Amino acid sequence: MPSRGRARSGRVALLLFVVASLVFATEAPAPAFAAGTPVVPLALDRWFVSNLTGAEVAPGGGGTISYTVGNPFTNESISSVVLTLQVYAFNAYPGNATSTVDVASAPVLVTSTDSGLSVNQTLGSLPERGTVSGSVTIESSATTPSGAYAVRTALRFDVAGSAYLLESRGWFTTAQWAEATAGPNGTVALNVSALGVSGVSPETSILVTSSNLTTAIWAVFGASLVLIGLGAWLYFRPPKSRSGVRNAPVEIQAPSALGTSRTSEGD
Repeated sequence: MPSRGRARSGRVALLLFVVASLVFATEAPAPAFAAGTPVVPLALDRWFVSNLTGAEVAPGGGGTISYTVGNPFTNESISSVVLTLQVYAFNAYPGNATSTVDVASAPVLVTSTDSGLSVNQTLGSLPERGTVSGSVTIESSATTPSGAYAVRTALRFDVAGSAYLLESRGWFTTAQWAEATAGPNGTVALNVSALGVSGVSPETSILVTSSNLTTAIWAVFGASLVLIGLGAWLYFRPPKSRSGVRNAPVEIQAPSALGTSRTSEGD
């Protein structure tokens, strides 16, 4: 039994290493301010919310989701920083059916001041190139169903009087996302201006597993966690970008945390 626990811990560490290894240091100037919701420079999007971890818990157990929020601007501070995390979708096992989180005893997020399916982390101000790390506690009950619970994120902050908003894929309906990612001649391009946001933030998940789940089943959910981690960098990285449009090869997708087959869009 101890060897199984060590193997599972090793798999979790490997998944998180794969996600973390996608981050690369970038130097870039502060954004040019414009009317409406300003768009963050392409080189900076991944740095606002990074090191976002997933968690594996047993029914009745707990865990944590860790994160780092940063200010990648080289000559501007950011203020009124608030990070939101929300459990919004559930992929059940057995059955692999994705739905909104309407199951009884779903895992909840807990901070020092709040608890529930959605919590806000007030982080104050960050100087140029500053970062702050934190975590949110996860609590489940003995009757929490096994499966993957998707967690979407949003980040709000102000820069020199302009309000910025980054949101993850899970905040948008399928129709909204399809319209914002439809490029010319069937290509894929992410137009954050069409989504009404400054950029796209990552998503993660909570994996609830009972002791009788096999290694093969764990691997399936582990693969979905990797996809969620990859969603941390949903901005497709082209050589050029104009007016908030980010181009990408056709085969690259920006998945929701649990895929595209949700029973209720935007929930």
